[in-house]
Amino acid sequence: MAFTETCLSVTQKMFKQKKTCRKLYSIQHLLAKRNRSTVSQNEPEKCLKPDIDITLCKSSKLNDNFTSILKSGAQINFGTIFTDHMIKIYYDKHSGGWQKPYITPLEHLSLHPAAKVLHYATEVFEGMKAYRSVHGQMNMFRPELNLQRLNASAKRVGLPEIDQDILLKCIERLVSIDNEWLPVSAPFSLYIRPNLIGTEGVLGVANADTALLYVIMCTVGPYFSSKFKSVKLMANPNFTRAWPGGCGDFKLGANYAATLYPQELASKLGCHQMLWLFGEDRQITEMGAMNVFIYYKNNNGENVLSTPPLNGMILPGITRRSILELTREWNEFHVEEKTFTMDELIEMNRNNQILEFFAAGTAAVISPVSSILYEGKDIVLPTMEQTTPLYQRLYDAITDIQYGRVPHEWCRIVDERPHLYDSRNYKYAN
Repeated sequence: MAFTETCLSVTQKMFKQKKTCRKLYSIQHLLAKRNRSTVSQNEPEKCLKPDIDITLCKSSKLNDNFTSILKSGAQINFGTIFTDHMIKIYYDKHSGGWQKPYITPLEHLSLHPAAKVLHYATEVFEGMKAYRSVHGQMNMFRPELNLQRLNASAKRVGLPEIDQDILLKCIERLVSIDNEWLPVSAPFSLYIRPNLIGTEGVLGVANADTALLYVIMCTVGPYFSSKFKSVKLMANPNFTRAWPGGCGDFKLGANYAATLYPQELASKLGCHQMLWLFGEDRQITEMGAMNVFIYYKNNNGENVLSTPPLNGMILPGITRRSILELTREWNEFHVEEKTFTMDELIEMNRNNQILEFFAAGTAAVISPVSSILYEGKDIVLPTMEQTTPLYQRLYDAITDIQYGRVPHEWCRIVDERPHLYDSRNYKYAN
């Protein structure tokens, strides 16, 4: 009898505990539902708590020796010198979506071995820059366009979208905290890399219920040390970067991994980059990870600047858009978005109609092309022979805006007022 009563007592306690757990779960579910209900139904995943929890390094990695290297203008390898801090923002579908943003010392990430990013490449990223203006303040170049593209990419691979205005404020705070990594006297910039990954530790091809958006920064030098250096391309129709209905117009890490083997083959043949072709007619799409531009004379003797249209295979580059808007504003020659094939390029080059061939992107801004290896032959282009090249004028126009030499609405000034960043609001790492 005593044994039966003991078992009954234990069972009742377990039942009460289960009821309590169910109540707690119900409360958590209702809170999460309430949090989600405060967000627009059209943008259910973008809610983000605006307060930033900031923990600073006790001591910076930026020592006197390193500062001297930066000020000397020495060439630095891209993506090797990282600043002291990073942004981390966690997402949990069952806890109301996006959580509080953190700025912490740069540190390693800890992931479950089954994290979806490791198995199904659920990852998107962006690349943008901050510049030290000639007036001393920090500038960012059209960052809102990068964050719009980040959200578009995230949606394509089943990752949550984020409130881009709040994320931009977080990035501005990070830039302000680590601004000393960009000396006034050197032509450097801070390369800013937002990265969004699916972290849910569950095997199975499905949207990730948990994710992490983190932002790191590195000091980078000018792409060309002094004057422009032209590049040689390899065009091989056996390799295709993107295709209709695919993901070529989104910034996914998986898009880049698949280009590494063809790039290795191009390097062995003395070429700097791949010129990506598509289709039986061998349409010109992109150069490496950059947008392509062809400057030529049409049959009427008129100058035309042409770039492939955004047809689902072309990444909508920020520099590409800026070039199109600038040149249309200049209104000095025709500007078009048109499909170009290799046969057309060869024929027009043979008829001396091609003036310049160059690519555009965040890292180099403009990269001129002098030749293309195609079907075993070098197609020599007159890009570097022009006395007043368009690519140089475009490079100057864009970098003048980025470094504040020319005032422009595309330039966003980072607010560095001291009262916004009172050290009393910060914690320090142990």
